[in-house]
Amino acid sequence: MPDVFSKKKRSEVMRSIRSRGNRGTELVMARILRGLGITGWRRHVAIGIRKGVECAGGGRKTPGARHAKTTAKARQCVRPDFVFRQGRVALFVDGCFWHACPVHATKPRGNAAFWREKLARNQARDRLVTRMLRTKGWKVIRIWEHELAVRQRAKLEQKLRRGLGTRSVFGQRSQSGHGR
Repeated sequence: MPDVFSKKKRSEVMRSIRSRGNRGTELVMARILRGLGITGWRRHVAIGIRKGVECAGGGRKTPGARHAKTTAKARQCVRPDFVFRQGRVALFVDGCFWHACPVHATKPRGNAAFWREKLARNQARDRLVTRMLRTKGWKVIRIWEHELAVRQRAKLEQKLRRGLGTRSVFGQRSQSGHGR
């Protein structure tokens, strides 16, 4: 089945899909972390995954940051959704569609070959990033979008406690609502 949009329009539609700060995953995870009293995290902090690479910016937007992924140095850095620097833990919240969740993945019928390759590349990149971070001494936690559901919260809390390992990040629930 051919695409209903022109190539230019499809590109525009795909560009509008947010990869950071989306309501369905990252912002929900931030609320969960705060609600559990988990502290010590920052969002989108750059971590060098190649030997001798120091990443600049610390998660802040810098001029030209939108296009920074095209630079050689940027390809040597990764920005997990949440970073616990003290414990060297990188937490990723993966969308069920974009990362081909084994439980909820859907296979688009239109342009099937493209989507099969695209999702396979996403999975391969996830494996590579996880492997690279682990070789640099980081612990990696991957949370699926469906694990954020209210009915999954007890399991999610257990997974976070196991993954974060220390009780120090599970501080007192803050009165101000700020988990960082």
